[in-house]
Amino acid sequence: MRVFIVAGEASGDQLGASLIRALHTLDPTVEIACVGGAQMEAAGTKSLFPLSDIAVMGLGPVIRRLPTIIRRINQSVAAVLDFRPDVLVTIDSPDFSKRVAKRVHKRNPGIGTVHWVCPSVWAWRPGRAPAMRRYIDHVLCLLPFEPAALERLNGPPGTYIGHPAIERLAEFRPGNTEERARRDDVARPPVLLLPGSRLSEIRRMLPEFLASLDLVSVPGCDPDWLIPTLPHLEAEVRAIVGASGRNVQVAVGEASKLAAFRSARAALAASGTVTLELALAGIPTIAAYRVANWEAAIARRLITAPSAILPNLVLGENVVPEFIQEAMTREKLATHLAGILVDGPARQAQIDAFARLEALMRPMGAKTPSQQAAEIVMALALQKAKH
Repeated sequence: MRVFIVAGEASGDQLGASLIRALHTLDPTVEIACVGGAQMEAAGTKSLFPLSDIAVMGLGPVIRRLPTIIRRINQSVAAVLDFRPDVLVTIDSPDFSKRVAKRVHKRNPGIGTVHWVCPSVWAWRPGRAPAMRRYIDHVLCLLPFEPAALERLNGPPGTYIGHPAIERLAEFRPGNTEERARRDDVARPPVLLLPGSRLSEIRRMLPEFLASLDLVSVPGCDPDWLIPTLPHLEAEVRAIVGASGRNVQVAVGEASKLAAFRSARAALAASGTVTLELALAGIPTIAAYRVANWEAAIARRLITAPSAILPNLVLGENVVPEFIQEAMTREKLATHLAGILVDGPARQAQIDAFARLEALMRPMGAKTPSQQAAEIVMALALQKAKH
């Protein structure tokens, strides 16, 4: 069997790596090619080109990088067609991966296509669901309510396989007495700053996060501020931190991030997948996000979801405070962050809700999300082979 995997950003790189390992476990003879990042390469598959070429978010950054993105789309389509896989797996990053999937399907409809991470058709642009049926055979869903949403909107069939963070709970949570003691330390608590995984997000969010730290005031509490980041973003993060003059540590790489999660007492994070990881790690969080005003104006017309924060959407209640666009002020971030650093109602409400979240996020059965993903991919490959 042959599988080609296309991931367009850091979170997709993580999913792709887990899928590569699961596919090799299921069938050691499977041949895999990919577009991905460092984690997928560490799992044993060389990327066609650097992930940083296409890992951009927001209309402005995409427009500025458009010539490179178009070139990489064409290169990816050519590579898939040349590799002739039984199944193409596209992971998240719809602006890139779906364009690849559409063009591959048009030129070779015999290649099966699985898309991992259901687009938020339940929140905005529901017409994307039926449009996906033309070139996507199956959708792997990360949130429990998404398969029903796809069916209601006449999209392709979907399966809730669980969120990948579910199979990594031990990596996110305190594993020894020292890590637990650090999380419980109110006098010197480790606090995470997570401004995003894209360069454009970091440039927009991190200066505001850093500026809010001066306003965090909790008697008897002197936080250790820490920014986990990716290797290709390290230089930019360190430059912004250095320019701010603040005493903030920078931790680079996945292992450092996981170690930070296991000890952290609280977090200030950009909205995104990381908010779900923080919730499953049991770390009370303040979430925020800001884009250019013209992007926000468009988003307000399209988005109907009651929250931008994944834990809030799964729980059906706004447990994690979120400050979007003009609501994201330094004063609000500092005040609410101070409220979750100390034991009290605000902190306990999140901890209690996160326990409920874990129960909701666990899919039926003992298989991990990546194992289920691999089985669905291989089943589609066999189905396509018969035809």
